[in-house]
Amino acid sequence: MRHLGIARAHVVGHSSSGNVALQLALDAPDAVHSLAILEPALYSVRSAQTSRAFVGTAVQLYRTGDKAGAVDTFLRGVCGSGYRAVLDQALPGAFDQHVADADTFFGQELPALQQWSFLREDARRIAQPVLAVIGARSQELDPIWVERQELLLSWLPNVEPFVLPAATHLLQVQNPRGMAEGLTTFFARHPIAASS
Repeated sequence: MRHLGIARAHVVGHSSSGNVALQLALDAPDAVHSLAILEPALYSVRSAQTSRAFVGTAVQLYRTGDKAGAVDTFLRGVCGSGYRAVLDQALPGAFDQHVADADTFFGQELPALQQWSFLREDARRIAQPVLAVIGARSQELDPIWVERQELLLSWLPNVEPFVLPAATHLLQVQNPRGMAEGLTTFFARHPIAASS
């Protein structure tokens, strides 16, 4: 943003990048005008351990060298059993790219997510408007999504909910129009004033 001369921005983060967006709001609050957090990977909820058994299975498969099996196990657990057809239609080659990126995900990103701390006192410091997004079908898939949404709604001081119809964790891939309309409406309610 500095390189491009952008002083403030609407910041959108999906899944683990939702965590990055939250941390950015804590580290550089003047750069973040608003936040849209799309199902962030928060581990500070009750079912993070109990409903995430598939994560351990995926890690074990990765460690045995079965990268495709590890990615498939992880994505089934996060996005539901029908994830592959959605990816193949919307983003041909996405599964193969996930497998190619497995070393980074399982070796760097996932351990960092599991170690990242986001507490109530951290959330209270985020004063910017926040759109907390959850997929309507995510709510049916796993209780962790509802718990994460409830945490955001109860911890963040300036937050509003948005339920994206017909979507699991693949939110913008499954319902791009609905996601774009939700974001556009939110940004319009919180415009960035033109600099003088």
